[in-house]
Amino acid sequence: MRLLVTALVLVVAFCVPFVLWGGQFTAWFTGEAALAWIRSWGAWGGLAVIALLLGDLFLPIPATAVMSAAGYLYGPLLGGALSAAGSFAAGMAGYGLCRGFGRGLAVRLVGAKELAEHTTLFQRSGPWLVAASRWLPLLPEVVSCLAGLTRMPLRVFAPALACGAVPMGFVFAAIGASGQENPGLALGLSILIPPVLWLAVRPLLRRGKAK
Repeated sequence: MRLLVTALVLVVAFCVPFVLWGGQFTAWFTGEAALAWIRSWGAWGGLAVIALLLGDLFLPIPATAVMSAAGYLYGPLLGGALSAAGSFAAGMAGYGLCRGFGRGLAVRLVGAKELAEHTTLFQRSGPWLVAASRWLPLLPEVVSCLAGLTRMPLRVFAPALACGAVPMGFVFAAIGASGQENPGLALGLSILIPPVLWLAVRPLLRRGKAK
């Protein structure tokens, strides 16, 4: 129960920047504004895309708009690779920070015994959440942090994260490259592809663990 409370606390913490600055950041990094900002970095524009998506861990940056802008500027392949890299980096940062520095706070909030019980539960079902949560607002950050707090093995977390971040990055970059706005299609593909990828990856991880 207390782990659920901790998750709700994380949701509230991540909501604060959206409430305070969400509208301003949306105006800065959506549509032509996003294109102009990335172009202003010149040859470093690709790294600026990754930095923006990494910053989405802490700031209310409209990640899908940035991905679409990357696709428009760099094409579906390079734009997709940059978008996937940025989303993956954000997930890894949240996981790493919470695993490295949040464990003590989690023990105080949840208790060592309950945290150990939920660790087993989260490590069993958590990879599905990691893979599927990338398409929702706020949940990617919360799930990555919970994965770090419960110390999900990196060899499990990283592939699950990639199963969510990679298709999302390429789907939205492809939409941006085509110059079309079709969020319904992007949402549908982003929901369906990550679980399918995880179904394919999970047996490989189990085989590697057995060896």
